[in-house]
Amino acid sequence: MGKVIAIANQKGGVGKTTTAINLAASLAVLEKKVLIIDADPQANTTSGLNFSPEDSRKRTLYEVMEGTLDIRDALIQTEIANLHMIPSHINLVGAEIEMVEMDNKESILKNAIAPIRDEYDFIIIDCSPSLGIITVNSLTAADSIIIPVQPEFFALEGLGKLLQTFRLVQNGVNPSLTIEGFVVTMFDGRTKVHNQVLEELKNNFGDMVFKTIIQRNIRLSEAPSHGKPIILYDVICNGTTNYLNLAKEVLERNN
Repeated sequence: MGKVIAIANQKGGVGKTTTAINLAASLAVLEKKVLIIDADPQANTTSGLNFSPEDSRKRTLYEVMEGTLDIRDALIQTEIANLHMIPSHINLVGAEIEMVEMDNKESILKNAIAPIRDEYDFIIIDCSPSLGIITVNSLTAADSIIIPVQPEFFALEGLGKLLQTFRLVQNGVNPSLTIEGFVVTMFDGRTKVHNQVLEELKNNFGDMVFKTIIQRNIRLSEAPSHGKPIILYDVICNGTTNYLNLAKEVLERNN
């Protein structure tokens, strides 16, 4: 059975989508069969993998969660052989309202994934940068959560609300949910505050902090505008090395 990992942080600009895209792509290059689900109405993962939300023709996560589309009909083959995607669309915002009255509304995504879960080694969910019902669905569907953290003090302050939501989901609809790890993104070792925040994270969370650090890298920020994961955009840059190392660390943690 494939492992479902949610990439989540309600604070924007911490490298959440960058991590979702490039971790998924790196796992696929390492010969794992991977599905990435764009559960963010902003659809940045969708465009970052060279697919326009406007070209989806009503074959997105919104229709899957609405129950009008079979999940297999939403699958898209990306440029990487082992990597499939389910795209998002701004319509997903409407699901927040429409799902309020539904039965078992927290488990809609989990139930949708169930028929195809065995077909993948990993299913990566790029969560919305909010703590609404779509994110709760993502955490309910997940086995574990990876939390990208920008090494700034305000970013650390925002972790409290996410961890509170994590515990609520864990104590309620998904008791088996675990924290896969915290990954430090956009790191600049020359900056004193970045090193201080990294040490504080390690002091607070110990081995839950990934050894791999995602360094600040201009090629990494350029890649989404070309619709490519970093491994296809610049195979020799630090961003590619960092995310391949993160993928290998995820594989080690999962035997």
